[in-house]
Amino acid sequence: MTGRADGPGARRPAWAAGVCAGTSVLLTVLIGLLGTSAMVPRLPGPGWQPPYSLEAHPDGRLVIALAAAALVLGAAGLGAGLLAAHRSAGTPGASAAARRLLVAGCVTAGVLAFLPPSGSSDHLNYAAYGRLGALGHDPYATTAAMLPGDPVTGAVQEWVNTPSVYGPVATAVQVLAGLAGGGSVRLTVFVLALANAAAFAGTALLLYRFTRGDLRAMLLWTANPLVIYQLAAGMHVDTLAVVALVAALVVGTGTAGRGAGAGVLLGVGIAVKINAGLVALGPAWELRRSPGRLLLVAGTAAATLLGAYALAGPDSLDQVGRASRSLSLATPWNLLKSALQTIAGPGAYTIWIQCGSLLVLALLAWALLRVMPEHPAPAVAAAIVIAYLFAAPYALPWYDGLAFALLAMIPASALDGFMVARMAALGLAYLPARVVDQPAELLWLREVVRERVAPWILLALTIALAGWALRRARRGRRAAAPAPTRPVSAAPRS
Repeated sequence: MTGRADGPGARRPAWAAGVCAGTSVLLTVLIGLLGTSAMVPRLPGPGWQPPYSLEAHPDGRLVIALAAAALVLGAAGLGAGLLAAHRSAGTPGASAAARRLLVAGCVTAGVLAFLPPSGSSDHLNYAAYGRLGALGHDPYATTAAMLPGDPVTGAVQEWVNTPSVYGPVATAVQVLAGLAGGGSVRLTVFVLALANAAAFAGTALLLYRFTRGDLRAMLLWTANPLVIYQLAAGMHVDTLAVVALVAALVVGTGTAGRGAGAGVLLGVGIAVKINAGLVALGPAWELRRSPGRLLLVAGTAAATLLGAYALAGPDSLDQVGRASRSLSLATPWNLLKSALQTIAGPGAYTIWIQCGSLLVLALLAWALLRVMPEHPAPAVAAAIVIAYLFAAPYALPWYDGLAFALLAMIPASALDGFMVARMAALGLAYLPARVVDQPAELLWLREVVRERVAPWILLALTIALAGWALRRARRGRRAAAPAPTRPVSAAPRS
């Protein structure tokens, strides 16, 4: 190993990253291209309408194996890419590579918009909420089951009795897609996919501008095969929240105009998913000594958010409390719940889990904030969002996309590696994140990987994250402490 940025020591990780990450993205594209399967829900409608696929109806075991390979190779490729980016930082080649990744990632998102979404059936729920709104119904008070004969709401597979759990901005986008798609599931999903691809590419461009073409930033979002798998191919609404929140941080709060713009964008992002409001703590901390500017940002954000919910109606807040009490199978809190049920008898133990998660969130956020060399808004937001993701009782792999976008805005650290490991583990745990059309012989993926293996992996990662943060903070305090001074001895008398 030469140690030079352009030597073999830098080229080997870059080559491995290109092969692994490139193969992962191609497998993700292939899953969508093959059409309806255990990974890709059926989209009723004429085949000439987008999204398009070969409709090869591949075996469920095959596509799940392809997805597992995409996740494993994606994690390996991302890790190798981050290592190569570290070794080549500051070189002309890194800037050129960043531009290539920007183009490649945006093109990939565009291609995936023309393929059926994969990994879950959430997009069918989005289409149904949009259809309900387009027909004049309230998506927060009406469910797909109430319109069983409708071609769009009738395509919902799993959440037929659940009204919308998303914020009013997300619902507005879904209603616009419902109006554009009419009675066609395919066209409604396609319009949603175009909005998702635009949000993904918009985030990529914002990060490229904010970081001045940093290679690592492009790897963490734009060319991140795990993010592409979950958010571009999976077409989750989180992408809409990410672009608004990143835009708010890029706009900044340096002037009154910028502060007002940042506040509006924060309000829009929170009105997509309410837990995205954690990002607002970043600008709040940055402006803690400027009460006037803080009031401006907080006021415009609150006005935007309250205005959106007021337009959506009183039922739009009904599902917020329900979501906060949910518990997903892959989190360590599921282990605690099982232990409590064994020791103390049946029960949900919701309040104990909620209190425990808040305590872990506070401790992790405190530890992570101590290791940040500086405390600009993106760094504070990243620390709090990552602490929340590791502490929350309810976690799904696509939730981690926000953390990667925030990490792209701050200097490199071991947090990159922790998030790569976490998103890969969660992705494998939810392989796939749907129940319909699953091969019976692969139920062990849920019963073993999701319910037993993944919680222990995430618990180990949480403990390791806390240990790393505390050790690094301790080393930082020792390095910052002034060196002890030796007493000056008196000069000998002559």
